[in-house]
Amino acid sequence: MTLDALDRHLVALLQADARASAAALARKLGVARTTVLARIARLERQGVIVGYTVRLALDEAERGVEAYVGIVVEPKAARSVTSRLSAMPELRQLCSVSGESDYLALLRAESPARLDAALDEIGAIDGVRKTTTSVVLARRIDRVA
Repeated sequence: MTLDALDRHLVALLQADARASAAALARKLGVARTTVLARIARLERQGVIVGYTVRLALDEAERGVEAYVGIVVEPKAARSVTSRLSAMPELRQLCSVSGESDYLALLRAESPARLDAALDEIGAIDGVRKTTTSVVLARRIDRVA
C-alpha cells in the first residue's frame, strides 16, 4: 500500500498524539473532519495503523541512561549472540542492520555504571567481534510507543 502525503502527515500527527480529535487533526491538515475519519478507517482496515497505545512518563531517576550499541559478530555466531543478548534485562530492542554493524541494540540501564557493565557483558559474548556505543543525551523526537 502506498501512502500519499496526506496519509503520511496524518500518521505522523497520530504518532505524536493518538488522542487528538478528528477535528483538531482536520484543522492541522487543512481538510474536512470526515476526510480524516475516512482516512483513519482506511489506514486501520489496510493494516497501516494496527493499534493505539499509552506511553508512560518516566522521571529522570527511573529513566536511567540509554545507549545505542552497534555490534559486529563473527559470521556463524549470529544465533548464539542473539540468544545471549535476549537474556540481558537492559536490552530494549535489537535490530539486524546493514552497514558496518550487524546489529543495533538499544540498551537502558539504571546508571552509567550498570550500562558500562552491560557493555562489558556484550563484549565478552563469544562471537562478538566489536561494539560501538553512542549514549543518548536527549530525545528530540520520540514517536515510538
